[in-house]
Amino acid sequence: MKKLFLASYSNLVIDKIIEILPSAPNTLKLAFIPTARDPYSITAKIDPEKDKLVSMGFNIKVVDLKNKSKEQLGKELSDIDVIFVAGGNTFYLLEKSLESGFDSLLKELVGKGVVYVGASAGAVLVGPDIRIVEDLDDSKDAPNLSTTKGIGLVDFIILPHFGEGPLKKKVDEVYKKWKHSANKVIPLTNKQAIIVNGDTYKIVEA
Repeated sequence: MKKLFLASYSNLVIDKIIEILPSAPNTLKLAFIPTARDPYSITAKIDPEKDKLVSMGFNIKVVDLKNKSKEQLGKELSDIDVIFVAGGNTFYLLEKSLESGFDSLLKELVGKGVVYVGASAGAVLVGPDIRIVEDLDDSKDAPNLSTTKGIGLVDFIILPHFGEGPLKKKVDEVYKKWKHSANKVIPLTNKQAIIVNGDTYKIVEA
């Protein structure tokens, strides 16, 4: 049964993940995938999202998607209980997911019980399509990407960072543009997340 935790900014609401974990965080191995951040050259020494996971007790292994084969990633993720995909550029993230085979590998792993956590771009990635962020992320950062089709672990599209912060006006405009699209669009504030448990989901809030 698939278990996913999808958020705008995980640091504020990740405590809610406990209900879908197979055991306590300190008994679990978590793969932290920061690949989506590459286009932004994020070099901060303090990483609030990763630091929060450490404080919760997770045993963390950093895994990069770029320049990897599906076989290589399969080995790196073979003993992992939770996969955390951080935010950044969604187009770049999808490009590297397809190039590495992470897209199909993730489906296999989630099918075997691995818990998936997606923050911002990581949450958009697993929906049916990522085009909703075309006015938020620069597609030029993914020059080899030929599709906007997402991994499709859920049948709805997450719109992160809704209703607050520096992106408020732009995200509001995106929601108005996409809210009547063929796929259901769910806007999330930075204090909200969606917990997917099998075929059901619910919104939780910090």
